[in-house]
Amino acid sequence: MTDPNPQNAVVDFARERDRAMARYSRTRARTESLAAPLSAEDQQLQSMPDASPAKWHRAHTTWFFEAFVLAPAGVDVVDRRYEYLFNSYYEAVGARHPRAKRGLLSRPSAAEVSDYRRIVDEKVTHLLSRSAGDALARMLPVIELGIAHEEQHQELLLTDILHAFSESLLRPAYRPEAPSPARSRDPGPIAFVSSEGGLRQIGALLGPGFAFDNERPRHKRWLEPFELANRLVTVRELKAFLDAGGYRTPSLWLSEGFDWVRARAAASPLYSTYEEGQLHVFSLAGPRVPSDDEPVVHVSYYEADAIARFLGARLPTEAEWETVAAKGALRGNFADDGVLRPLPATALSEDGQGVRQLFGDAWEWTQSSYEPYPGYQPPSGALGEYNGKFMVNQLVLRGGSCLTPGAHVRASYRNFWHPETQFQMAGIRLARGVSA
Repeated sequence: MTDPNPQNAVVDFARERDRAMARYSRTRARTESLAAPLSAEDQQLQSMPDASPAKWHRAHTTWFFEAFVLAPAGVDVVDRRYEYLFNSYYEAVGARHPRAKRGLLSRPSAAEVSDYRRIVDEKVTHLLSRSAGDALARMLPVIELGIAHEEQHQELLLTDILHAFSESLLRPAYRPEAPSPARSRDPGPIAFVSSEGGLRQIGALLGPGFAFDNERPRHKRWLEPFELANRLVTVRELKAFLDAGGYRTPSLWLSEGFDWVRARAAASPLYSTYEEGQLHVFSLAGPRVPSDDEPVVHVSYYEADAIARFLGARLPTEAEWETVAAKGALRGNFADDGVLRPLPATALSEDGQGVRQLFGDAWEWTQSSYEPYPGYQPPSGALGEYNGKFMVNQLVLRGGSCLTPGAHVRASYRNFWHPETQFQMAGIRLARGVSA
């Protein structure tokens, strides 16, 4: 039905354009603030093939807006060579520099990347300010996707520099330790909160608000009755696993997981050592000793599964997790708070169901394979490569972490990594079935 007052459409377009411009500016500025503590030499580091230099993250997110917002509008590119250097995996766009060799790109310099970002920002802002009608309607969803894409790379910038700094004998700190909120009591033993089974809907709703294509279509899943732990697994429970020889006990591990343990001689989560009853970790604040009440982080799916089994439980499915999370408030310890490490459960309020830490602190491994939802269709064109082509041999994680921007997360959000991945801020939520 046509709006009888055409002026309302003009007002709505203006509001959406202003909102997009404001979000764009905030997101781009936040990336620069995250890179600010890093020297040009720091920004060059690539410590493993799965990580990327901070400079590359800054350039790639800029190229995304140039390739998918400016180029379709006929705006000249800054440097045609950047299409090869800073394309990540978009085959439809063309050839690209090998991922494992991004750390060899000493040129363009960090300063030149700053210039690149400034020029593209000016062009995007100018284009948005003069766009209207159908052109603006086509552009706004891509701007929203680009903002969400850059928020993902903001988290990756932090996880990647943590891995790079962990390889240095100097053990440098990205940022000094931030104080924790006061805690009034010990979190106590893990308790389980019951959820009824039945036919439940999961996935992002249609309508206003951004969601990635892999969060849709919304659909129904049958759930048997289950219980979800009231908090994340902590260092205290990890120590019990270590003291019991958990990394040396094949019966606790998936076969592939125990092969992974032996191949790496794994004895504790990434960035940690266990000595004389004390866990020592390396963090963005440098070396530290976490409290027993802090969540376990930097565990692979294999480790999460084994620790869950040791504790007499299992990992939740993504449908179980979302069913509980969708009922509560979206709050937690996110990167916006500046702590950049997980907080004890007692530093956070419950969501009204007796469950803590569903959002923030640590991504939570689920036992669900990353696969398309029923009826899923990737978008057409190069942007259709964003999620769909990775739906194999990966597991879903939920909830966000202390390195995730708070506005980036929602109950339907699906993160995904290969089961051996440790360098992400991933932790453990327990679940159990309910006996009939």
